[in-house]
Amino acid sequence: MALTKNRIKHIQSLKDKKHRIEHKTFVAEGDKMVAELIGKIKCQLLLVTDDFILGKDLSSVEEVIVVDNSDLAKASFLKTPQNVLGVFYQPENEINPEELKSTLSMALDGVQDPGNMGTIVRLCDWYGIENIFCSKDCADIYNPKTVQATMGAISRVKIHYLDLEYFLSEYATDIPVYGTLLDGNNMYTESLSENGIIIMGNEGNGIRPEIQRMITHKLFIPNYPATRETSESLNVAIATAIICAEFRRRS
Repeated sequence: MALTKNRIKHIQSLKDKKHRIEHKTFVAEGDKMVAELIGKIKCQLLLVTDDFILGKDLSSVEEVIVVDNSDLAKASFLKTPQNVLGVFYQPENEINPEELKSTLSMALDGVQDPGNMGTIVRLCDWYGIENIFCSKDCADIYNPKTVQATMGAISRVKIHYLDLEYFLSEYATDIPVYGTLLDGNNMYTESLSENGIIIMGNEGNGIRPEIQRMITHKLFIPNYPATRETSESLNVAIATAIICAEFRRRS
């Protein structure tokens, strides 16, 4: 089947959140990225060059169109298109209360930078955190920049968008809730559990007050040395990496 102008127009429309919501799909590009997603997330359409298609099992894909590099460039979101572009269905992830009680989860309150969002998903994948609960004003995980920043981790980490305050009041009443705050306790001397929810906040404002009230364990990442004048705060993705590494080091 040939790649039509209407099909290209439809793919390009998925740059916009309203169209991604309407069609419940998103775009991923690049050999490694698409290979990570195929078989884990349902794929509606692949645009592939001969360089990608060789030796690949594409039987789970609804539609495959073999294209040349010029046609791929017309559909691609990238300045330098790679060998494949995929249109995938957005997964429908459900909350499992029993899983919450026995594992470590992440919650994001107003993280709005797509790069930070994608990096945090990748970090959670690395540290075996399989659920991220996001306030509704967080960056869209299906934003093309966010998808690319996950480097395929989006295929293994379940993302949930919800009313974060309601979620914590409903599901986190009997598990530890950790939050990073400037008035928190030194994370290296605090007791850390193997289960619970870690909350990370907005890049500029941190965790909003109504969410702070839900925190049962306030943590602080200390600077070194403590008496030295230093930056006001850490990038939220870097802070997430430090926090996750310490939790896993203790387990």
